[in-house]
Amino acid sequence: MVKTPGLIGLKEWLLRQVLFEKLNNPLGYGLMLICALGLALGLSFLSLKGAVIVVGVLVGIPLLVACFVHLYFGINVMLVSAFFIGLVSKYTDAPIGTALDGLLVVLLAGLLAKLVLERDFSFAKSPISLFILVWIGYNLLEGMNPWAASRMAWIYTVRTVALMLALYFIACHALNSYHRIVNTLNVILVLSFVSALYALKQEFIGFSDAEITWLNADEERFMLIFQWSRLRVFSFFSDPTTFGILMGYMSLFAFVLASGPFRKSRKAALVVAGIAMVMCMAYAGSRTPFVLIPAGILFITILTLKKRTILLTLFILLAGTAFVMKSTNNAVIWRIQSAFRGDSDDTIEVRMQNQKRVRPYIQTHPFGAGLGSTGYWGQRFSPGSWLSSFAHDSLYVRLAVETGWVGLLLYLMLLFTALRTSMRYYFRVKDPTIKVIYLGLSTSVFLLALASYPQEAITLLPTSIIFYIMLAMIARLKDFDENFREDAVRRG
Repeated sequence: MVKTPGLIGLKEWLLRQVLFEKLNNPLGYGLMLICALGLALGLSFLSLKGAVIVVGVLVGIPLLVACFVHLYFGINVMLVSAFFIGLVSKYTDAPIGTALDGLLVVLLAGLLAKLVLERDFSFAKSPISLFILVWIGYNLLEGMNPWAASRMAWIYTVRTVALMLALYFIACHALNSYHRIVNTLNVILVLSFVSALYALKQEFIGFSDAEITWLNADEERFMLIFQWSRLRVFSFFSDPTTFGILMGYMSLFAFVLASGPFRKSRKAALVVAGIAMVMCMAYAGSRTPFVLIPAGILFITILTLKKRTILLTLFILLAGTAFVMKSTNNAVIWRIQSAFRGDSDDTIEVRMQNQKRVRPYIQTHPFGAGLGSTGYWGQRFSPGSWLSSFAHDSLYVRLAVETGWVGLLLYLMLLFTALRTSMRYYFRVKDPTIKVIYLGLSTSVFLLALASYPQEAITLLPTSIIFYIMLAMIARLKDFDENFREDAVRRG
């Protein structure tokens, strides 16, 4: 059969439109319009829930594939999700909390696939990596803890712990260039600033109807947030403490970067962001972040030992002392002052009594009561245990109870190694931009380690995501300083 010239021309035209121009042409635009109209018509016949599910599948599947293939893209999607998942949860009852676990599984699968192909593990060559692996292994061994009241509690807890720790290795592989590290830091800073702006909206304009409904749905939650005849702001997150701690360490991070060798416009933007975060920290009303600021300033001063920094620190401390001593009727200012005046002694006394009560148990159980023996999982899987209702109010106390003093010691060694490694690289790198980033990372790790005594700071979203990405940055950033690499080669 002889092909007509018309059919040959049509075939060539289609090949050119689809294969060579990849539908980036009027044909492609027309097809997209037809598909969009068809989708809109189909969704109009579905219920709202069904339409949301269909759109979620159409958007979610390509997104997950992109995260699997491009881990760097996946890391940034993880950050955005961690910031906004709390806001979305106030508008729906869907179990969206498991979405982050699912995304982590996809990223971990992508990392394993790349390692099978590349067979290169040099990206994770760091003292931090060793302690991360030891901590993962210890948590897995906790499944055989003879004192554990529930194996199911261990299964549910270790799943999140192992996946979150695996995020460190995913980030180490994904952040394989200086620009990727800087861009991811920019994402964290922008998201923190946006959350601060949203909190300022809550303070000066008001809360949304969905947020008010969410507050009133739980009496204990409402009493926690409504204090001194005002609602404490919480931005996108679950409570003011989570938000306040984020604002505390990220504000100092912004101020540290503002002292670096950047353009004046960038410095100004960082200062504005830092000031907004400090304001939001005050409106959130949590005491822990108020203590973090002077502690962080002293840490930065000791680490840098610059005359200008020392003088500025002395001025800030003197001004802060005068601020604390000043009498006031303002609830926000009084809340800040109470963190330094000892007005919270009753709360501290309760915590000390709880720790005293649990100390004999910790001393006689070196491997703890098992993961998930306290808190939510303890109440769900071992409600008859006295530990299930124990108010630990501290990450370190919880670890001592659940993983024993052996586990607590291992975790403290991990934090010490992370801080020591970051400070070591701060003094050894030569590039001024990389040096100031290391100063910010060191300060953040120090503050989160400090905040984890009165609160479970490191386990709170989005800090739990940010923390392990920061650890990966500490491990990788020095690789992009030419002088550091030359010194390493000379030392053999």
